[in-house]
Amino acid sequence: MKIQKLYDKAYDWVLNHGPNFIIALVLLFAGMWFIKFLKRRIRAHMSTKEVHSSLQPFFLSLSVTALYLLLILSVLSILDFPISSFTAILGGFTVALGLALSGTFQNFAAGILILLLKPFELDDSILAQGQDGKVVSIQIFYTVLLTADNKTVIIPNGKLFNEVITNVTREGKRRLDLELKLEYAVDIDQVKEVILNSIKKTPNIMDAPVVSVGVIALELDGIRFTVRVWVEPGHFLPAKIALQENVIKDLKAAGIKLPGVAAPAPPAVPVAEEEQESEKH
Repeated sequence: MKIQKLYDKAYDWVLNHGPNFIIALVLLFAGMWFIKFLKRRIRAHMSTKEVHSSLQPFFLSLSVTALYLLLILSVLSILDFPISSFTAILGGFTVALGLALSGTFQNFAAGILILLLKPFELDDSILAQGQDGKVVSIQIFYTVLLTADNKTVIIPNGKLFNEVITNVTREGKRRLDLELKLEYAVDIDQVKEVILNSIKKTPNIMDAPVVSVGVIALELDGIRFTVRVWVEPGHFLPAKIALQENVIKDLKAAGIKLPGVAAPAPPAVPVAEEEQESEKH
């Protein structure tokens, strides 16, 4: 009798749940094959669309995980498995994890936006968070800069994306400004000519846009001259140093008095010539 009862229960289960079990099993294998197919297509599509290499693994993993989760929930639903408690536990865990990692998620979201919107790219020179350097790495959670004095600076993407970013590389050229103050006694045309000659012999200065040299302000203690030239971003510092040195040397050579520098003394007369002059008189 017991065997008969077990047989009857098994028969009833097969009649009531067997079709759902077969459908769920078919759905599981078909869904797994379909997800693998979509995974290959998504990877190929991202390569075609030139999605950033740092984002490809994330988007691929996120898409595949979401599809697998949807597949599992569908299979459990067909099998009449009570998934309400499962979804409640999953939701509570997600909320707790989100609160614990709120700062990390902020950096994560900012990293995705930086990679998608591209306010800067690799090898760009930027000014951000009080740092000036070349971008050597853009990660999901942080960006790495290399400064001119060879320091590695790691900036969280959350802070980087929410503040002002100055990209000094994107336009392909950068204006170099110099200012110097001279006395009112100087010859303005002579000063401009000397500075223009200094610019011509300074390397890495671009011919266009046109250089600009002139008086920018009249102050109580002197005339303020401005010099504006254009250089490639990578040559900015060497060109600035070379131009400043050339301007100072050429102004001194032309006999133009610089601020804080005594005027050049007249050439000394030899003693013998002074005695001859006194004898004539």
